[in-house]
Amino acid sequence: MALLSTEFRQTEMAGLGQILYRTFFWSYERGSWQYDVAVVLILIFSLATPRRWFHDQPEVGLPANASQVEQLSKSGEDEVYRVDARVLAPPERTPALQNDLHSALQKAQPELNDGRFSIRDIEAIRDEKGNVVAYRVAIRH
Repeated sequence: MALLSTEFRQTEMAGLGQILYRTFFWSYERGSWQYDVAVVLILIFSLATPRRWFHDQPEVGLPANASQVEQLSKSGEDEVYRVDARVLAPPERTPALQNDLHSALQKAQPELNDGRFSIRDIEAIRDEKGNVVAYRVAIRH
């Protein structure tokens, strides 16, 4: 009787090992119940995982407040602003960056609401690691 109990435990452990092996290496046939259970578990994980677990995307969007866009200097028709880089999506091309900066300035600064200004110069402001943290934007009315 003890010999039969030992054989049963070894068979049970081999079965559990085989289940784990086949699940890890995804070797179940498509359409089997094991395959379906694995797909459902993956879907539950991907849809139920909280966003705060993943920090791989920068925060972007239009300025939440005017402190993200500040005026540095003004002389005659020329003005220089500092625009926080977090308000812009990572630019692919310079024209897209100019359009995004124009919109950010227009929405954040009441005196620029009419949109009648042109961007003269854009200079990236970088931190000690070389990441762009803001843009120095010179405009002309």
